[in-house]
Amino acid sequence: MTGRIVVFGATGYTGGLVLESLVRRGARPVLAGRNRAALDALAADHGDLEIAVADVSDPATLRSLAGPGDVLIATVGPFDRIGHAAAQAAADAGAHYLDSTGEVGFVRDVRARHHERAVETGAAMVPAFGYDYVPGILAGALAAQEAGDDVRSLEIGYFATGPLYRGLSQGTRTTMRDGMTLPSLRWRGRRLVEERTGSRVRAFPVRGRSKSAFLVSGTEVLFLPGNFPSLDEVTVYNGWFPALSRAMPVVSALASVAGPVLRAMSGPMVGPPGGPDATARAKTGAEVVAVADSRVEVRLEGPNAYTLTGDLLAWAAIRLSTEGPATPGVVGPVDAFGLEPLRDGCAELGLVRQ
Repeated sequence: MTGRIVVFGATGYTGGLVLESLVRRGARPVLAGRNRAALDALAADHGDLEIAVADVSDPATLRSLAGPGDVLIATVGPFDRIGHAAAQAAADAGAHYLDSTGEVGFVRDVRARHHERAVETGAAMVPAFGYDYVPGILAGALAAQEAGDDVRSLEIGYFATGPLYRGLSQGTRTTMRDGMTLPSLRWRGRRLVEERTGSRVRAFPVRGRSKSAFLVSGTEVLFLPGNFPSLDEVTVYNGWFPALSRAMPVVSALASVAGPVLRAMSGPMVGPPGGPDATARAKTGAEVVAVADSRVEVRLEGPNAYTLTGDLLAWAAIRLSTEGPATPGVVGPVDAFGLEPLRDGCAELGLVRQ
């Protein structure tokens, strides 16, 4: 029996991308959010889809969204502030759960709070199943697999092509701003450690050139060590703006001591709601490079980060609703679907190895 797919936050920017991708694939998701009028209009535009009014401030409305075998896709953030209610609702109901967060601290909390319950119910809760951080997990897993059973280290760098800065959504800008004032997680010495964001800079080979990237958090450090137990180190870097990387150690040091001031003064940086339209998204692409033990390199290229996020969440939701997970619990992409199905699914969406 195929479970229902519920898109919570369907009228938002990311929710809209997920909806469009689901409809293209023949799915008829339930549209959930707090604005009934907006939901009604959106449902009418897509063939009179079912709607459900739900709000994070009223947990009872969230608990009614999904049941066992259903899939709840959460796209309402910032997740660490308002995302926990949807994750709790899915865990309580035994429903499969996906979200679009880029907040690693939120993912860590979801795993700590809900893993045992999800295992009991047979549900998969797979947070951060978008550009953050499926490409890095896939590239890292492929590189580690090729490096062999004794692989010790992974370094993963995210890059982009095209005019990215003007093509960032409000949610991404908010996550970037807040992330600058928070420590980044690394897997080092076979345990999670915190280091100052931007305190490390590394060059990666990208399209025949060397591009710099700075230390950030990524769910790769939470999940890949479980897939490859020999790993001593996993480190994630962001190279969206290579020129900025050289200044990041100084910038991050200032941000670490002036975080509240930075957040208070950075409202204009966050920008208006929404994100780039289809024309703007078509001008940028996503790249990720994974290096295992300084000798095995895997490079993936794909479409725009937001387009990819919408497609990834739609692909995962349909697969979970029809086939269920490979492994239940709060798990990463490799455990949820298996490495080969994940690789093949990403290739269908245009994220391919170069």
